[in-house]
Amino acid sequence: MPYRVLDNQVGNTDLAHEFLAHASAQGKNREAWDAIFATYFGKAAPVFSLDDLLGLSGELGLDREQSRKALTDRRYRRQVRDDAARAQRLGATGAPFIVVDDRYGVPGAQDSDSLLELLRKAWDDSHPLTLADDAGDAPVCGPDGCAVPEHA
Repeated sequence: MPYRVLDNQVGNTDLAHEFLAHASAQGKNREAWDAIFATYFGKAAPVFSLDDLLGLSGELGLDREQSRKALTDRRYRRQVRDDAARAQRLGATGAPFIVVDDRYGVPGAQDSDSLLELLRKAWDDSHPLTLADDAGDAPVCGPDGCAVPEHA
């Protein structure tokens, strides 16, 4: 996808984030994010108004009237504000900002190797290996192999 930013319009993204929350609630999280990015960064088209977002809802197969109601009622406003406040507490000062395992904040664009390393660290931190203290008289493997007990 071409990445265009120099000729993009800028605007308040609150409604776009509410649209993303609505689409996510409808099981279209990834598709909605892809559509927002492709529209704004790929086509340099705006994603700030109700009409902009309702056009995307049709592309995603979302019910247009349900989307309109969710956005005009501002159904996801509190969720978006809470997410933004939480991101700020984690250190976000701009976008992109990725949160991993509710513990790690990643500011800015990162290469895939760095993100993979962080995902592994988060996994290891939340899933520590615990060795059994009482292994009884179970055989232990050594450099020459493992002794396997015979079954009667």
